[in-house]
Amino acid sequence: MEFMFNDSIIQLVRGDITKLEVDAVVNAANTSLMGGGGVDGAIHKGGGKAILDDCIKIRNQRGGCAVGEAVVTTGGNLKCQYVIHTVGPVWNGGKNNEEEKLRNCYKNSLIQADLHSVSSLAFPNISTGIFKYPKESACSVALDEVSQYLLRNQTKIKKVIFVCFDDESLEIYKNEIKRLG
Repeated sequence: MEFMFNDSIIQLVRGDITKLEVDAVVNAANTSLMGGGGVDGAIHKGGGKAILDDCIKIRNQRGGCAVGEAVVTTGGNLKCQYVIHTVGPVWNGGKNNEEEKLRNCYKNSLIQADLHSVSSLAFPNISTGIFKYPKESACSVALDEVSQYLLRNQTKIKKVIFVCFDDESLEIYKNEIKRLG
């Protein structure tokens, strides 16, 4: 499923983000950048030692990655040149500026993509797993922030893929796109 925003395409797919051939994949990381469960664990496992080595360098330079920020490493053994690591917020009932922090994840990832001349990138559903952000709200934030970035910026990004791990998430994204369209 594809939709146009200015000169860029937003695509929805169900699948494994580690198998995509894009310039960059976004990792739903933790602040330590040392890998973890879910998407983070799969990206570290699939990308191999090169990603971990870059993450260690970043940790040594700046102490990790704060919630809402984004840092870039090699893609290692993945079919991408870069991994953009961003740390989503843990859901706390909306009382801890979670929406703003999640928006920053998408915005800062897109900024990093442009800084590295990325023309295609893939996002997972940030914070909706073990961080428990409500899927519908997270989807709304993701699509709004990405579409606004594509509309408002002179960007090198020509394709953004939202990779949904399950059918439920894919349906949520499809419904939100229809609502926006």
